[in-house]
Amino acid sequence: MSKYEVVLFDFDGTIVDTEWIIYEEVQAIFHREGQELPLTEYVKCIGSSYEAWSPQTYLEELTGKSYDWETLRAERNKKIRARLADQGPVAGAVEALEYTQQNGVRLGVVSSSTHDWVDNWLEKLDLASYFEHVTCRGDAPRIKPAPDLYLKGAERMGVAPEKCLVIEDSRNGMLAALEAGMDVVAVPNRITTVSDFSEALVVLDSLEDYAKVLSFYLT
Repeated sequence: MSKYEVVLFDFDGTIVDTEWIIYEEVQAIFHREGQELPLTEYVKCIGSSYEAWSPQTYLEELTGKSYDWETLRAERNKKIRARLADQGPVAGAVEALEYTQQNGVRLGVVSSSTHDWVDNWLEKLDLASYFEHVTCRGDAPRIKPAPDLYLKGAERMGVAPEKCLVIEDSRNGMLAALEAGMDVVAVPNRITTVSDFSEALVVLDSLEDYAKVLSFYLT
């Protein structure tokens, strides 16, 4: 019998590769100012928010200038949504969800993004039916790297935290799950490959390796 009753998936960068396009559009603003945005800096906000680390503050520190961030953000978000319009799940995502269900383990989503963002994506990609609960920003007092969202996710699923296995692409997400008392499988994406996942239970190259590795933990 599996040690885990529930697998909780992060969303951005884990189920859908939204993060690289967002990074490129933020990076474009830096390039217009003659500045670079290294992944080693930008990755600090992945899985959390600009409260954890802000590229806006970083650019202003580099240039000594202030910017109309409301206008820049609106322009950037319009470009991001257009570029993401045809985006599908990451390779191996659907197979990973099906494998988990086939082994009698329940599924949930825990994300620092908003319900509007995550729920709409799950419906668009026909993935919503896999998950019993979706826990997002606003459902708990603090987002990742605080443990609140993962604790709320476990509560909604009706299980103890130690019965949850978490699939994460970011260090902020991993730290949140670990503090919540959950084991973590890390699946770094193009941005988070620079992060330290040494505390994870296992690190996968992609979700295409999910069944091969997780068969040890879920069966």
